[in-house]
Amino acid sequence: MPDMSPDQDERRRDGLREFLRTRRARLTPADVGMPDAGRRRTPGLRREEVAVLAGVGVSWYTWLEQGRDIRVSEDVLDAIARALRLSGAEREHLYLLAGLNPPRVQAVPAVPVSPELIRVLDAWSPRPAYIQDRHWGFQAVNDSARVVFGYGDTDHNCLVSYFTNARFRMTNTLWERNAPGVVARFRADMARYPGDPEFPRIAADLAAASPDFAGLWERHDVSTGAEATKAIVHPEVGELVFDATLLPLPDRPGLNLVLHNPRPETGTMERLERLMSSGPRLAEAG
Repeated sequence: MPDMSPDQDERRRDGLREFLRTRRARLTPADVGMPDAGRRRTPGLRREEVAVLAGVGVSWYTWLEQGRDIRVSEDVLDAIARALRLSGAEREHLYLLAGLNPPRVQAVPAVPVSPELIRVLDAWSPRPAYIQDRHWGFQAVNDSARVVFGYGDTDHNCLVSYFTNARFRMTNTLWERNAPGVVARFRADMARYPGDPEFPRIAADLAAASPDFAGLWERHDVSTGAEATKAIVHPEVGELVFDATLLPLPDRPGLNLVLHNPRPETGTMERLERLMSSGPRLAEAG
């Protein structure tokens, strides 16, 4: 485990404590085949119940959930993951918070968007596309993404815009359904770079600006995935439905290309072509 500053290690321990607590709180004894021992002051399993399910000592599990400096093994983390019914993404998140494998992704300096990638975005029109960095910051956005999603000069980060761009939220019919997954993916990305202060800064600033984000962030959910569905009711042409795919760019570490394909048999492509029959040229996000 690479050396961490005291602040970085404290953030990791805080994350581990809150993650275990929230995972435990979402389960009931019935969920794990245990008898209900009566009325509970707080929802979810008790620590001693998780310890029994995982086959570890109650004191040891309590210390782990408290974020104390104790040694953990892969076998024990796997047992806890099974006891808490963690998904694959959540298990990976638990490993990262505990300082074990999967290996952390090492942050590398940001690289500029090349002219070739700008041409890719331009060629993708009239379909929306953009390039974002590891912090979800927009590095380049094509005209269609600006017109369809309502991105303007003040939109610099995909996560921040999701929760603060009023037009995007008003026109996005799947906003509430997709919001928890958006936040869960950002938290999973943050865990891959425990020494990067930009992730917690973005989260803290956004939590202060958006109660919706703050509530979802407190849940400590994590998720992975490179595909999503987006549906927009555009004021000029009506409903536009897209299948979005995120593609890492191996030659540009830290950058991801996000492409939106019109959903077949929805009339989206025809309406999109009509909407984009005229408009401004591609511009890099600043």
